Amino acid sequence: MTLQTIVPILRIFNVEKASEFYLDFLGFQLDWQHRFGDNYPLYLQVSKDQCILHLSEHHGDASPGSSIRIHCTDIQQYHQLLQAKDYQFAKPEINQTPWDTEEFQLTDPFYNRLVFWQDISK
Repeated sequence: MTLQTIVPILRIFNVEKASEFYLDFLGFQLDWQHRFGDNYPLYLQVSKDQCILHLSEHHGDASPGSSIRIHCTDIQQYHQLLQAKDYQFAKPEINQTPWDTEEFQLTDPFYNRLVFWQDISK
């Protein structure tokens, strides 16, 4: 038995705001979405490279205010890409940590915190 990758579920409350943040700003792509019927909550998957996230409007799927850490291979390049978009609600800064990583964090419109990180090469 081996453990495989995880797919976090993040709670959202507004599909347009989620699309603006995850697709337009962060550059994720919409992989699929599902509703049980008209006027039901939306459940969807977004991805960028190897990072997969599930976003859910369903009550009880996840708590708003969650935190996840997303490993990057070129955090400087991704940070520059995001800065160039000049997104009104997020102006992340890269910080070096005492545990030898470079990190920046963003809070989505639903108070979920995404920490993008990379080990500092020695």
